[in-house]
Amino acid sequence: MPESITITDNRTGESVEVPIADGGVDAGEWRKLLPNVWFYDEALMTTAATRSAITEIDGDAGILRYRGYPIEQLAESSTYLEVAYLLIHGELPTAEQYEPWVRDITYHTFIHENVRKRFLEGFHHDAHPMGMLVSAVAALSTFYPGAKDIGDPDVRYKQIVRLIAKMPTLAAACHRFSVGMPFVYPDNSLSFSANFLSMLWKVAEPRYDANPALAHALDVLFILHADHEQNCGTTAMRTVASAHADPYVCVAASSAALYGPRHGGANEAVIRMLNEIGSVDAVDDYVKLVKRGEVKLQGFGHRVYKNYDPRAKIIKKTADEVFDITGRNPLLDIALKLEDVALSDEYFTSRRLYPNVDFYSGLIYQAMGFPTAMFTVLFAIPRVSGWLAHWVELLEQDQKIARPRQLYIGAGERSYVPMADRG
Repeated sequence: MPESITITDNRTGESVEVPIADGGVDAGEWRKLLPNVWFYDEALMTTAATRSAITEIDGDAGILRYRGYPIEQLAESSTYLEVAYLLIHGELPTAEQYEPWVRDITYHTFIHENVRKRFLEGFHHDAHPMGMLVSAVAALSTFYPGAKDIGDPDVRYKQIVRLIAKMPTLAAACHRFSVGMPFVYPDNSLSFSANFLSMLWKVAEPRYDANPALAHALDVLFILHADHEQNCGTTAMRTVASAHADPYVCVAASSAALYGPRHGGANEAVIRMLNEIGSVDAVDDYVKLVKRGEVKLQGFGHRVYKNYDPRAKIIKKTADEVFDITGRNPLLDIALKLEDVALSDEYFTSRRLYPNVDFYSGLIYQAMGFPTAMFTVLFAIPRVSGWLAHWVELLEQDQKIARPRQLYIGAGERSYVPMADRG
């Protein structure tokens, strides 16, 4: 017998039985019984605004899967570009599919010279790299006006390739500008992650060859950040995309949401917290402040995960591999002690506060030489593939334009009063 719930309007005695399908109930049945009565759900914490086949999360069990594949297996065996293909197309590529996919992305990494010379270089010298990236992605809309033909699958594919390919180039250009260094062109002989590191760190050498282990670690981080279901940035993507805006504007909107410190800035907050703690010996005292509500424990807990974030386990292992090359980040010992204290304290475990993906990722980025201002930019580079997967899915579903309702709590009707008569 199918599961269902029964809703009764106590004012009239009328009822409606609504089936539970895929873990949810159809709000259309609610509207039939209770027209003009809206379901109030601040921050959409219990509202499913779409049906999606891209990413599955079971927060209680600590499970994350892309298109059915466990994140642990993808991080262990895959590459970021292979995962990007999976997110966009729904299946892992064959060798015959993967080769042209990588080639297309590799040869679309260059950006129009006017984007760099007339746009990026027009920013103030101390502009934040993420602010520059948001603006630059939006500006690409004007360079590719044909992208507005979103009904053509071939046009859509071309923009997907362009965005995945150009995000690292734009990100590197934003960083180089922010530190007063000249722009470095892409090197098409390098892998996706190694090319990004070359555009970041190359100085005067004919060719920059990144340490393969560091390039691999960055690729793993890109896989872990590629998608995460209906978070704030993805919701921004789907909202703007529902208006049939072109993909560059949609990605700019998603990036703007990610720019917010509550969304993409969490790993920066972890670094600031560890610096504030200062030493291993100060961890116990800091935990006491957390328990008294005087400070926040950054990098612990998650809106979705009520168990150990599966990405955090992978990142912790990746951190060890990075530190073997770069040297041990002095903040790592503080982080390890903090995790050990928190996970052995009933105050935190009863509240299901476990380390999330941001707890160790900032330490890795810092060890690799990235300034904290670049952390959110590094988040945006891989997340674009997830955003675009949702963009394609929304268009294929022919989703209606987003238009939430509100509960009006303002003044009732009142008459206009001339300025001279206002008290």
